[in-house]
Amino acid sequence: MKKVLIAYASRTGHTEKVATYIAEGVRMSGQEADLKKITDIEDISSIAGYDAYILGCPTYHRDMIGSMKTFLFKMENLELMGKVGGAFGSYTHSGDAPKYVFDTMQYVFKMDMTDLGSLNVLEGEIGTPDSIKACQDYGRSVGAKLPK
Repeated sequence: MKKVLIAYASRTGHTEKVATYIAEGVRMSGQEADLKKITDIEDISSIAGYDAYILGCPTYHRDMIGSMKTFLFKMENLELMGKVGGAFGSYTHSGDAPKYVFDTMQYVFKMDMTDLGSLNVLEGEIGTPDSIKACQDYGRSVGAKLPK
C-alpha cells in the first residue's frame, strides 16, 4: 500500500469536503490517504517521502489563496520529480486555482500528474451524488497510478 498526501487550503470548509471525498477514492484504489490542512504543516520536511501528492485550493478572486502560494514555494525544496500528483479545488465563479496548482506541480516540480487534469467542484454542488462520484473517481485515478 502506497501513501498519498492530500494537503489542502480551505477558507469556508468546501474544499475540505472535496478533500475527504477524494481521500475515499484513494482508499478505494487500495492506497492509504493522509489528509492535512496546509496551515497545520509547520515543517515542510514532515511531508517528504509520500508516494503521491494531491493538493487542494479554492479559487479566490480568480487566483490561489496566499497560503497555497507560500506552501508551493516551500514544496520546491522536496524531491518531487516523478512523484504522482493531482490538484483540486472548489469555486463559486471562475475556478482558476486548481489549474494553477496542477501546472506548478507538472511543470515546476516535474511530477507525474493524473491524466484527468485538475478537478474543480462548484461549491453549490459539493455533496451531490455526481460531485461525490467525481471526487472519488479523481482519488482513484491518482491511486491507480501507484503500484500496489
